[in-house]
Amino acid sequence: MPSGIRLQRIADRVRQELSELLIREVNDPRLQHIFITDVKIDRELAYADIYVSAIEGAERSAEILAGMESASGFFRRVLAAKVELRAFPKLRFHWDPTPENADHIEKVLAGLRDKK
Repeated sequence: MPSGIRLQRIADRVRQELSELLIREVNDPRLQHIFITDVKIDRELAYADIYVSAIEGAERSAEILAGMESASGFFRRVLAAKVELRAFPKLRFHWDPTPENADHIEKVLAGLRDKK
């Protein structure tokens, strides 16, 4: 079983490589203007949970997740060639609402500052 530090290094590498793939090689219009916010890999290296978000927010979340699922085989094959592991984990995609929540909190704080 890999250590926590090794799991984090693998997750960081997967995030970096997947981000570059989205920029350079993916032509699917559903996957334009999205970014990978986090990657978490379980201790058995069976699953990689990939969290994505978009500039537009949650209104495109279903479309983006469907696009990521349809391209998951391609992503897994390319990532397995670039990240050397005995068996590459299965990819699971999740919507990350953190950027939207941070934007909402920022707007609330700006409104409080304006009231002073």
